[in-house]
Amino acid sequence: MDMRSKARTLSGPVSDPAKLPRWNYDGSSTGQAAGEDSEVILYPQVIFRDPFRRGNHHLLVMCDAYTPAGDPIPTNKRHAAANIFGQIEAEEPLFGIEQEYTLLWKDSNRPLGWPLGGYPGPQGPYYCGIGADKAFGREIVDAHYNACLYAGVNISGINAEVMPGQWEFQIGPSPGISAADELWVARYILERITEMAGVVLSLDPKPIPGDWNGASAHTNFSTKAMREEEGGYELIKKAIHKLQLRHADHIAAYGEGNERRLTGGHETAEINTFSWGVADRGASIRVGRKTEKEGRGYFEDRRPSSNMDPYVVTSMIAHTTLLWEQP
Repeated sequence: MDMRSKARTLSGPVSDPAKLPRWNYDGSSTGQAAGEDSEVILYPQVIFRDPFRRGNHHLLVMCDAYTPAGDPIPTNKRHAAANIFGQIEAEEPLFGIEQEYTLLWKDSNRPLGWPLGGYPGPQGPYYCGIGADKAFGREIVDAHYNACLYAGVNISGINAEVMPGQWEFQIGPSPGISAADELWVARYILERITEMAGVVLSLDPKPIPGDWNGASAHTNFSTKAMREEEGGYELIKKAIHKLQLRHADHIAAYGEGNERRLTGGHETAEINTFSWGVADRGASIRVGRKTEKEGRGYFEDRRPSSNMDPYVVTSMIAHTTLLWEQP
């Protein structure tokens, strides 16, 4: 994950991203442009309140990047996602994303709470745990939660995860591309806070090899019909069948290093095998008991890794389940 930012001063307050000026940066310094034609153009897309400078007029602005000719650069995944979501607005897609992450000491690259040269006690007491011997880094986690709420990010919760030093926050439910925008901004806020704390944020899907849980970004999805209409569960099962047919395509797009996490153990499905089940956290796709009982609701795609690009994952789920037609 490589997030960057820069700041500028404007002559007066702005509340509409369309009224913000476009800007540029040196793409030759980021590997995104050649030195002889180095400008990459920033297009403002979404505004949030700035939780660091605070005040009434300080903003965080989520931008995507284009060539001077107006073409999205290859790393701009937002542009393609916006096109897909523009085709399915009537379906009212909602996403909830569960972002797991690990906090590392800067000098040792070991998770918070892990003894130097050794290992903590086995997993078990850390998930949603409290206490100085179980929860490590809560001050950072709570600061992030408060900062996201201040910014206007639709963050819906936090919890300590199974591996000590690992945490999770949840974004959503949010409509369409908003879920991806909010996750990227929440990641940015989190890395800014860890920077101030002298701690490293890791989104590696398997930061510690061996008998330790990895880190994911489980992505929950539904359309209005799935959530509200009689027969919604049947629509969910049809969507899952489509996801099964394109399993390899999704795995290829669901994050780097995911093969180290999706082993069939530690609450994961094996990477090359698609499965789904009700309340099954060892499946590729999990359906909740409530959804099964009520005949409508949502499903959870458990395959995305913690370092996935939410623009890619959310738009791909939407495209496969709503736009893609089986050959």
